[in-house]
Amino acid sequence: MADGKWSASQTGSPAMAGPRPVVLSGPSGAGKSTLLKKLMKEYSGVFGFSVSHTTRNPRPGEENGKDYHYVTRGAMQAAIDGGEFIESAEFSGNMYGTSRAAVEAVKARNLICILDIDMQGVKNIKKTDLNPIYISIQPPSLEVLETRLRDRKTESEESLQRRLHAAKVDIDLSKEPNMFDILIVNDNLEDAYGHLRDALLEEINMVKKINMSS
Repeated sequence: MADGKWSASQTGSPAMAGPRPVVLSGPSGAGKSTLLKKLMKEYSGVFGFSVSHTTRNPRPGEENGKDYHYVTRGAMQAAIDGGEFIESAEFSGNMYGTSRAAVEAVKARNLICILDIDMQGVKNIKKTDLNPIYISIQPPSLEVLETRLRDRKTESEESLQRRLHAAKVDIDLSKEPNMFDILIVNDNLEDAYGHLRDALLEEINMVKKINMSS
Protein backbone atom coordinates (compact mmCIF):
# COMPACT_ATOMS: atom_id res chain seq x y z
CA MET A 1 0.00 0.00 0.00
CA ALA A 2 2.98 2.28 -0.37
CA ASP A 3 1.28 3.97 -3.33
CA GLY A 4 -1.58 4.99 -1.07
CA LYS A 5 -4.26 3.02 -2.95
CA TRP A 6 -6.94 0.92 -1.27
CA SER A 7 -8.54 -2.02 -3.04
CA ALA A 8 -12.29 -2.24 -3.41
CA SER A 9 -12.40 -5.06 -0.88
CA GLN A 10 -11.22 -2.64 1.78
CA THR A 11 -13.94 -0.06 1.40
CA GLY A 12 -17.17 -0.13 3.34
CA SER A 13 -17.11 -3.89 3.82
CA PRO A 14 -19.36 -5.39 6.48
CA ALA A 15 -17.79 -6.89 9.60
CA MET A 16 -16.40 -10.32 8.80
CA ALA A 17 -17.13 -13.41 10.85
CA GLY A 18 -14.34 -14.55 13.08
CA PRO A 19 -13.04 -14.27 16.64
CA ARG A 20 -13.81 -11.06 18.51
CA PRO A 21 -10.88 -8.62 18.44
CA VAL A 22 -9.33 -7.48 21.71
CA VAL A 23 -8.74 -3.80 22.45
CA LEU A 24 -5.95 -3.46 25.01
CA SER A 25 -5.31 -0.06 26.52
CA GLY A 26 -3.44 1.45 29.43
CA PRO A 27 -0.69 3.95 30.24
CA SER A 28 2.94 3.42 29.30
CA GLY A 29 4.59 1.49 32.13
CA ALA A 30 1.44 -0.42 33.12
CA GLY A 31 2.91 -3.62 31.67
CA LYS A 32 0.81 -4.20 28.53
CA SER A 33 3.77 -5.32 26.40
CA THR A 34 5.01 -7.81 29.01
CA LEU A 35 1.54 -9.32 29.42
CA LEU A 36 1.06 -9.54 25.66
CA LYS A 37 4.39 -11.33 25.20
CA LYS A 38 3.39 -13.92 27.81
CA LEU A 39 0.02 -14.40 26.11
CA MET A 40 1.53 -14.78 22.62
CA LYS A 41 4.13 -17.23 23.93
CA GLU A 42 1.62 -19.47 25.70
CA TYR A 43 -0.92 -19.36 22.88
CA SER A 44 1.17 -19.40 19.73
CA GLY A 45 -0.91 -19.30 16.56
CA VAL A 46 -3.99 -17.89 18.32
CA PHE A 47 -3.38 -14.12 18.27
CA GLY A 48 -2.41 -11.66 15.56
CA PHE A 49 -1.72 -7.93 15.37
CA SER A 50 -3.38 -5.68 12.83
CA VAL A 51 -0.82 -3.78 10.72
CA SER A 52 -1.35 -0.06 11.28
CA HIS A 53 -1.09 2.65 8.64
CA THR A 54 1.20 5.66 8.96
CA THR A 55 2.30 8.66 6.94
CA ARG A 56 5.82 8.62 8.40
CA ASN A 57 8.74 7.24 6.42
CA PRO A 58 9.98 3.70 7.09
CA ARG A 59 12.90 3.39 9.48
CA PRO A 60 15.91 1.22 8.57
CA GLY A 61 14.89 -2.44 8.58
CA GLU A 62 11.14 -1.78 8.55
CA GLU A 63 9.03 -3.44 5.86
CA ASN A 64 5.93 -2.07 4.18
CA GLY A 65 2.95 -4.30 4.97
CA LYS A 66 4.73 -5.93 7.90
CA ASP A 67 5.69 -3.15 10.33
CA TYR A 68 3.27 -0.57 8.91
CA HIS A 69 1.41 0.24 5.73
CA TYR A 70 3.28 3.38 4.63
CA VAL A 71 0.97 5.77 2.80
CA THR A 72 0.71 9.41 1.79
CA ARG A 73 -1.14 11.90 3.99
CA GLY A 74 -3.63 12.62 1.21
CA ALA A 75 -4.45 8.95 0.68
CA MET A 76 -4.80 8.26 4.38
CA GLN A 77 -7.00 11.29 5.00
CA ALA A 78 -9.24 10.30 2.09
CA ALA A 79 -9.57 6.77 3.50
CA ILE A 80 -10.38 8.14 6.98
CA ASP A 81 -13.00 10.47 5.46
CA GLY A 82 -14.40 7.47 3.60
CA GLY A 83 -14.95 5.56 6.84
CA GLU A 84 -12.27 2.96 6.19
CA PHE A 85 -10.48 3.50 9.51
CA ILE A 86 -11.77 2.43 12.90
CA GLU A 87 -9.36 4.76 14.72
CA SER A 88 -6.68 7.27 13.85
CA ALA A 89 -4.52 9.89 15.55
CA GLU A 90 -1.65 12.25 14.86
CA PHE A 91 1.68 12.24 16.71
CA SER A 92 4.70 14.45 16.00
CA GLY A 93 3.34 15.53 12.64
CA ASN A 94 2.59 12.01 11.39
CA MET A 95 -0.73 10.23 11.09
CA TYR A 96 -1.29 6.73 12.47
CA GLY A 97 -4.38 4.56 12.31
CA THR A 98 -6.03 1.15 12.20
CA SER A 99 -8.03 0.30 9.11
CA ARG A 100 -11.05 -1.97 9.20
CA ALA A 101 -9.40 -4.07 6.47
CA ALA A 102 -6.28 -4.66 8.61
CA VAL A 103 -8.39 -6.03 11.47
CA GLU A 104 -10.51 -8.15 9.14
CA ALA A 105 -7.36 -9.61 7.55
CA VAL A 106 -6.39 -11.01 10.96
CA LYS A 107 -9.92 -12.25 11.70
CA ALA A 108 -10.05 -13.96 8.29
CA ARG A 109 -7.08 -16.11 9.38
CA ASN A 110 -9.14 -17.23 12.42
CA LEU A 111 -6.86 -15.32 14.78
CA ILE A 112 -7.83 -13.05 17.65
CA CYS A 113 -6.83 -9.56 16.56
CA ILE A 114 -5.03 -7.53 19.23
CA LEU A 115 -5.33 -3.74 19.07
CA ASP A 116 -2.97 -1.96 21.47
CA ILE A 117 -4.32 1.59 21.42
CA ASP A 118 -4.71 4.73 23.52
CA MET A 119 -7.88 6.08 25.10
CA GLN A 120 -8.73 8.25 22.09
CA GLY A 121 -8.59 5.13 19.95
CA VAL A 122 -10.84 3.29 22.41
CA LYS A 123 -13.42 6.07 22.15
CA ASN A 124 -13.26 5.97 18.35
CA ILE A 125 -13.75 2.19 18.25
CA LYS A 126 -16.81 2.57 20.50
CA LYS A 127 -18.46 4.35 17.55
CA THR A 128 -17.96 1.36 15.22
CA ASP A 129 -19.54 -2.08 14.89
CA LEU A 130 -16.26 -3.90 15.58
CA ASN A 131 -17.57 -5.37 18.86
CA PRO A 132 -14.22 -6.10 20.53
CA ILE A 133 -13.47 -7.14 24.09
CA TYR A 134 -12.26 -3.98 25.85
CA ILE A 135 -9.49 -4.57 28.41
CA SER A 136 -7.68 -1.90 30.42
CA ILE A 137 -4.29 -2.62 32.02
CA GLN A 138 -3.60 -0.20 34.87
CA PRO A 139 -0.75 0.34 37.35
CA PRO A 140 -1.52 0.00 41.09
CA SER A 141 -0.96 3.75 41.49
CA LEU A 142 0.64 6.76 39.84
CA GLU A 143 3.47 6.49 42.38
CA VAL A 144 4.27 2.92 41.32
CA LEU A 145 4.04 3.94 37.68
CA GLU A 146 6.48 6.81 38.24
CA THR A 147 8.95 4.42 39.87
CA ARG A 148 8.68 2.00 36.93
CA LEU A 149 9.22 4.76 34.38
CA ARG A 150 12.18 6.20 36.30
CA ASP A 151 13.75 2.74 36.59
CA ARG A 152 13.75 2.46 32.80
CA LYS A 153 16.13 5.43 32.63
CA THR A 154 14.90 6.18 29.10
CA GLU A 155 12.97 9.39 29.79
CA SER A 156 13.96 13.00 30.28
CA GLU A 157 12.25 14.66 33.26
CA GLU A 158 10.00 16.62 30.87
CA SER A 159 9.04 13.47 28.95
CA LEU A 160 8.41 11.57 32.18
CA GLN A 161 6.11 14.28 33.52
CA ARG A 162 4.18 14.26 30.21
CA ARG A 163 3.74 10.49 30.50
CA LEU A 164 2.56 10.76 34.10
CA HIS A 165 0.04 13.45 33.19
CA ALA A 166 -1.24 11.31 30.30
CA ALA A 167 -1.42 8.30 32.64
CA LYS A 168 -3.56 10.22 35.17
CA VAL A 169 -6.00 11.18 32.40
CA ASP A 170 -5.96 7.56 31.15
CA ILE A 171 -6.66 6.13 34.62
CA ASP A 172 -9.52 8.58 35.24
CA LEU A 173 -11.12 7.83 31.86
CA SER A 174 -10.79 4.07 32.33
CA LYS A 175 -13.08 4.30 35.36
CA GLU A 176 -15.96 5.75 33.35
CA PRO A 177 -18.99 3.41 33.21
CA ASN A 178 -19.01 0.98 30.24
CA MET A 179 -15.62 2.15 28.98
CA PHE A 180 -14.00 -1.28 29.49
CA ASP A 181 -15.33 -4.81 29.89
CA ILE A 182 -12.40 -5.78 32.12
CA LEU A 183 -10.03 -3.63 34.18
CA ILE A 184 -6.84 -5.36 35.33
CA VAL A 185 -4.57 -3.73 37.93
CA ASN A 186 -1.04 -4.97 37.26
CA ASP A 187 0.27 -5.09 40.83
CA ASN A 188 1.62 -8.63 40.50
CA LEU A 189 2.55 -9.81 36.99
CA GLU A 190 1.45 -13.44 37.40
CA ASP A 191 -1.89 -12.45 38.94
CA ALA A 192 -2.50 -9.85 36.21
CA TYR A 193 -1.63 -12.40 33.53
CA GLY A 194 -4.02 -14.91 35.07
CA HIS A 195 -6.84 -12.34 34.91
CA LEU A 196 -6.01 -11.51 31.29
CA ARG A 197 -5.87 -15.15 30.23
CA ASP A 198 -9.14 -15.97 32.01
CA ALA A 199 -10.84 -13.01 30.31
CA LEU A 200 -9.85 -14.33 26.88
CA LEU A 201 -10.09 -18.08 27.48
CA GLU A 202 -13.47 -18.51 25.77
CA GLU A 203 -12.22 -16.86 22.56
CA ILE A 204 -8.87 -18.70 22.78
CA ASN A 205 -10.58 -22.10 23.04
CA MET A 206 -12.88 -21.22 20.14
CA VAL A 207 -9.90 -20.36 17.90
CA LYS A 208 -8.02 -23.52 18.90
CA LYS A 209 -11.10 -25.63 18.15
CA ILE A 210 -11.56 -24.00 14.71
CA ASN A 211 -7.90 -24.43 13.86
CA MET A 212 -7.89 -28.08 14.92
CA SER A 213 -10.89 -28.87 12.73
CA SER A 214 -9.61 -26.99 9.65
